[in-house]
Amino acid sequence: MTAPVVTRFAPSPTGFLHIGGARTALFNWLYARKLGGKMLLRIEDTDRERSTEPAIAAILDGLKWLGIAWDDDTVYQFARADRHREVALQLIAEGKAYYCYANADELKEMREKARAEGKSKLYDGRWRERAASEAPAGVKPAIRLKAPLDGETVIDDQVQGRVVWQNENLDDLVLLRGDGNPTYMLAVVVDDHDMGVTHVIRGDDHLINAARQKQIYDALGWTLPSMSHIPLIHGPDGSKLSKRHGALGVDAYRAMGYVPAALRNYLVRLGWSHGDQEIFSTEEMIDAFDLSSIGRSAARFDFAKLENLNGHYIRHADDQSLVTMFEDVLNYVPHGDDVKAKLNDTTRAQLLRAMPQLKERAKTLIELIDSAYYIFADRPLTMEPKASALLTPETRALIGQLRVALETVTDWSAATTEEATRAFAEQAGVKLGAVAQPLRVALTGKTTSPGIFDVLAVLGRQECLARLADQASV
Repeated sequence: MTAPVVTRFAPSPTGFLHIGGARTALFNWLYARKLGGKMLLRIEDTDRERSTEPAIAAILDGLKWLGIAWDDDTVYQFARADRHREVALQLIAEGKAYYCYANADELKEMREKARAEGKSKLYDGRWRERAASEAPAGVKPAIRLKAPLDGETVIDDQVQGRVVWQNENLDDLVLLRGDGNPTYMLAVVVDDHDMGVTHVIRGDDHLINAARQKQIYDALGWTLPSMSHIPLIHGPDGSKLSKRHGALGVDAYRAMGYVPAALRNYLVRLGWSHGDQEIFSTEEMIDAFDLSSIGRSAARFDFAKLENLNGHYIRHADDQSLVTMFEDVLNYVPHGDDVKAKLNDTTRAQLLRAMPQLKERAKTLIELIDSAYYIFADRPLTMEPKASALLTPETRALIGQLRVALETVTDWSAATTEEATRAFAEQAGVKLGAVAQPLRVALTGKTTSPGIFDVLAVLGRQECLARLADQASV
């Protein structure tokens, strides 16, 4: 019977959940879900100086927001340090590791000599066969793996193919530092083994680590998990992803008004393809995802594509769910508190009523907030400069006359207010646009808005007549 698939996402909490990490988590989650397995979460917090509680909270929050749910309890690597030390001592007892008493100056000299000779192996193995009786007094030794001196270390990678290293070029890597703290290399191997991880899916910047970790697996007689090293994400110009390209935390995308489903869909298509399909529901992603369709070349991040995809998801979202997302993003944007303070049963109902028109033009939730601003605006409205320029004595007089005409409308709706406005324009001998634009400015303070008659319907009779009165001259 085949063992159930177990993947893991193992971020270091030295910063927020960045976009590359989010994609790695998504690939692990999709693969586990497709095969009916588990995705585990391990926080690799052994770097005590740089690991922070806010970063851990941001990683957990980012995963939850993206809809990536892990299984079982979160594992914290630092809490398992005793287990890591136990394994290092086991390797010592079995003669597969040794105490190294080389000091910092000796190690520096070794590295400089090796580099000068063009060698990739930086440690010369001087303590590999020496007896403990030769140890200098007062030196706390590190523990190093007795790596094989000849032959090859081979990884059959699900993405990169067969990758081979010559053992003569690989160091006896440190398993336990002189201060007794385990290294990343040892901790990862022990944790993956103890957690029952069957598939390691991670960035290809870890590919060299796979060779070193395989040597630890071999020394311990443990089975190496299936390895898949996915290419990193680059900027649109092919260079390393930077902040200007999109190398931001998931929290930043949330604050920029992207919706979780759209970001998930965008991330799955960064380096993985399924024919020409671009839009995937969560179920479709799970059904279609496989490791063989991940490309070997770096994916390129494209904000324009992400925006267009986000616009698609906004247009096709349920109106009520958009109201909920609208409220959520207010927690992350400047001046969000101002709008939150004005959210009540009336404005929520107006927002819900306006949503069919608002979502047609918005590519992000921020654009949705901007176009819905007229619902929450204080009277008298603050005018944009372009809008203010349109409020001439003539247009103010026109607004006053139009207000009188609209006052007669009792059954207030988009249709009835449009009928009354058209009748007014005809009677005044002007084109509808000459009336509609001053009307838009008087009701929204802007020169652009959703359809003006939809605006009238959303704001309601009392608010509209009051706003018109603010800008009219009699």
